[in-house]
Amino acid sequence: MSSSPGIETTDGMETTDKVRNYLKFLRDAGFLYLVPSEKAEKAAASARQRAAKLEELRALTSQCTRCKLAPSRRHVVFGEGNPDADLVFVGEAPGGEEDVQGRPFVGRAGKLLDQMIVDAGLRREDVFICNVIKCRPPGNRDPETDEIESCEPYLIAQLELIQPRVIVTLGRFAAHTLLKVQTPIGKLRGQVYLYQGIKLVPTIHPAAVLRNINLRGDVEKDLRRAVEIVNEFRT
Repeated sequence: MSSSPGIETTDGMETTDKVRNYLKFLRDAGFLYLVPSEKAEKAAASARQRAAKLEELRALTSQCTRCKLAPSRRHVVFGEGNPDADLVFVGEAPGGEEDVQGRPFVGRAGKLLDQMIVDAGLRREDVFICNVIKCRPPGNRDPETDEIESCEPYLIAQLELIQPRVIVTLGRFAAHTLLKVQTPIGKLRGQVYLYQGIKLVPTIHPAAVLRNINLRGDVEKDLRRAVEIVNEFRT
């Protein structure tokens, strides 16, 4: 077999430097897009570092016993998705199915959320999904003040590591926690706020949409607005 110009094919000798030299050869031949720019390489390295730090945080969170929810949980539901996501969804707390699987939004409300994400032009794997509270409150009750104080630092750390362009809060509880207000979600939604310099779009929780399908149009409108803001950063 003939070797390609600019690169050796000796077994075990295709080092990173030789691959890089070959890519430069292709660049000089006119294939510029094959050579990652220094900026792109730095961005990729930064993304890898964020992903690694996020996994460290996940491991730390999985051992948490900071509040009274720890003894009754099955799993800590840390969150999942793209560690380099431009869009992060923040809900309230895990439900029963989430507690069993250790994943956020996997019940009926989660399936509806998945469909609305697709309808907005994204996929679940493009975004990151998590909750303010990482353990299920008994009977799916609202999280209590001491539980929020114990768990919110994990959410803050997640957002600092992911560095999203936009946060979508799902339901009144998540919106109230991040915005530090008590305004009803019906009045909050439809507007864009700032959280630590990040655009925040509050919307109605998918579980509420399951109870009242007439709310779906409002949520879809909010998600489309969130995606539009993300796309504005990309242009």
